[in-house]
Amino acid sequence: MAENNSASTLVRSLGQLSGQQKMGLIMAVAALVAVAVGMWLWGSTPDYRVLYSNLSDRDGGAIIDSLQQMNVPYKFAEGGGALLVPANQVHEMRLRLASQGLPKGGTVGFELMENQKFGTSEFLEQVNYKRALEGELARSVQTLASVQSARIHLAIPKTTVFVKDQQSPSASVVLALYPGRTLDAGQVNAVVHLISSSVPNMPAKNVTVVDQSGTLLSAPSENGNGVLDASQLKYVHQVEQDFGKRIEDMVAPLVGARNVRAQVTADIDFTQAEQTAETYKPNQPPNQAAVVSQQTLETSSPAGSQQGTGIPGALTNQPPVPATAPLTAPPPATPPAAAKNAPAAPAPTAATTLQETLSTRKESTTNFQVDRTISHTKLPVGAIRRLSVAVVLNNRTITDSAGKVSTRPLSDSEKAQVTTLVKDSVGFDEKRGDTLSLLNSPFDEQKEVLAEVPLWKQPETLSMAREGLKYAAIAGVTLFLLLGVIRPAFRNLTRVLATVPAPRAARNDIMAMNGEDTPQAQYAAASYETNLGTAKQLAQQDPRIVASVVKEWVAGNE
Repeated sequence: MAENNSASTLVRSLGQLSGQQKMGLIMAVAALVAVAVGMWLWGSTPDYRVLYSNLSDRDGGAIIDSLQQMNVPYKFAEGGGALLVPANQVHEMRLRLASQGLPKGGTVGFELMENQKFGTSEFLEQVNYKRALEGELARSVQTLASVQSARIHLAIPKTTVFVKDQQSPSASVVLALYPGRTLDAGQVNAVVHLISSSVPNMPAKNVTVVDQSGTLLSAPSENGNGVLDASQLKYVHQVEQDFGKRIEDMVAPLVGARNVRAQVTADIDFTQAEQTAETYKPNQPPNQAAVVSQQTLETSSPAGSQQGTGIPGALTNQPPVPATAPLTAPPPATPPAAAKNAPAAPAPTAATTLQETLSTRKESTTNFQVDRTISHTKLPVGAIRRLSVAVVLNNRTITDSAGKVSTRPLSDSEKAQVTTLVKDSVGFDEKRGDTLSLLNSPFDEQKEVLAEVPLWKQPETLSMAREGLKYAAIAGVTLFLLLGVIRPAFRNLTRVLATVPAPRAARNDIMAMNGEDTPQAQYAAASYETNLGTAKQLAQQDPRIVASVVKEWVAGNE
């Protein structure tokens, strides 16, 4: 009953307000509700992150349709160049869209061959195949971190059965890089070899790569002018670093890791040379030489026979003329004294007579293998021609019994040991012209003090500050509305209600509940006599009024 009376009392009190007061109260309550709803929406609004940027119109429309089907909120930013979704759904949406093949990147691949129409000509099939191959290669190149988009044009000649008329295919690549990104020589070579390996019979030199600024990236290496290319410079740098690290690792256990510094300068020979030598060994004895072939010819003929000799012609075909002199001449006459003392001549035998009557001829031909050596030598590239080594050693730190720290230079024996270790670690060769400089000097011990990042500049602090300011703003606006708008409005309403007289029945009920006498009881008890006299006097002065009152009482049964 008390709650109903309070509600009815509030309703009656609001009814007593003027139109202007009611309008102000309604506007205050509406403003409070609107601010509360706005703060709740602001606090519950998700943080949006970039899902995709720089999408083509076709990919953007397909992605928006998919997001609408999945009931995922989205919005655009950066003039429509980026598509944003709630931060907690970015990775999930990328995976779902990737399963649908989105975004396609504006290029078509081998899916173009899936919808071939019946009766397609051979020319159209070749064109579609080339478009599909170009699209697949473009997609592969776009997977590089620095490449934003790529276009590839293939020039594939028609095959022919004539070998002389065959031409090698070629390719042209246009790369659009992200702002501030570049491709080094190794990455460009990777793109060139990727494309040349994907097309049959395409040499790497037939691939041309250009960026969006028109810069030729696949320029051939110009080593003929004596300038080192990027790979050679990288090799030299790597060799110098390896030697320096090797020296420091070897000397550090003796003097300390922070007490040695080493630098090496390497002179590398990148000359490419090939040598071909052909050598012959000197003549060897016959018994050690290798015989290839051997031929022996032996002929016998009468001593006076001329058969088979002479100059061929008519004379050789004629019979010999008779001899004009005897075949045997008489022995010469000897003096008697000589003949007397000379031994007797032996009697002629049959063998002597046969030997005198036969002529023998022998020919022998022997072919030996000639020793020959042919060597083809390709000299290695990247050989070290000269090394220049510089090593700096810090003084030794000595702490005495009193705890005082001091330094002293290294002794000659210690320097000699370090010098020997350095020479052995780098393969020092005096004949090659290598040099070594060893210096012992105290190091500057001033430590570089890094500026500590202030607490208010740390990313974690900034993130917490943003969240705190967000909720502080919500609380501040709410308190301002409660204390600055709603509370004064209710205070004014209470003041107005206090000035409005309460209805008689409500006032009588409140006084009866408080145990007080009602105005009717007080009026009846205190002035009954006075009212009665006044009524009599009124009836005497104007009887018509009294008659009218009595008539109304009778008609109303009161």
